[in-house]
Amino acid sequence: MTASSATGRERAAVADACRRLGAEGLLIGTAGNVSVRVDDRVAITATGAVLAGLTPEQVTVVDLDGNVVDGDLRPTSELDLHIGVYRRYGVGAVVHTHAPMATAASCVLDELPCVHYQMLALGGSVRVAPYATFGTPELAASVLAALDGRSAALMANHGAVTHGTTLDGAVENALLLEWACGVYRDAAAMGRPRVLDEQQQLAVIEAALARDYGTTHRVSPAPGAAPAPDASPAPPESPAASATPAASARQQEPTKGENR
Repeated sequence: MTASSATGRERAAVADACRRLGAEGLLIGTAGNVSVRVDDRVAITATGAVLAGLTPEQVTVVDLDGNVVDGDLRPTSELDLHIGVYRRYGVGAVVHTHAPMATAASCVLDELPCVHYQMLALGGSVRVAPYATFGTPELAASVLAALDGRSAALMANHGAVTHGTTLDGAVENALLLEWACGVYRDAAAMGRPRVLDEQQQLAVIEAALARDYGTTHRVSPAPGAAPAPDASPAPPESPAASATPAASARQQEPTKGENR
């Protein structure tokens, strides 16, 4: 496959991801940006595009220095943030949204605590990067620091960033973060939310590894019966696959707004 055909495919994938996130209510108007990396190229949303209806032609391709190599539109003003995540963490895709729950949480919390074990798929508690003006090196630096050992971060009074090894993974992490913010908000409305401590988080990881959590498993055939053909789908990310609580994380990774 040629480089141009590969990036053409990824431009279409970015457009598809934006439309999905828009349908889920995480991308509103022109606010947010999405990218995916292919070798030394990054397909990234253009500034000013309405993301819920994005087309492949509204996705620009840049190199890892931020130079445009394909496309007619200027890339998002958060380009440095995306490039920084790829360079520092070696991931495959980045999603930035102004999702309602995540943005609300970013306005009041210094950290979103780990109140449900599914948050271990994001690395546990989610840090809130200090506020800085959009599109600035200061914002990129603070978000990169907040992502250390995590696949998600909140951006104070701004929104959220997630990444993944694949574009689908980054999108799923964005959806999971939005859900977690909603759970925390609802729990806090009823009282003080209980937070999973480090020992409880590690117990979840051990259980997930032991049980191959997050994958489908065929029932053992009855004695004498022929085994069914293996048609198991590819497993999704599980808490054990990407969890990084404090004791184990050190080893790795609604208004119309301006398109960042």
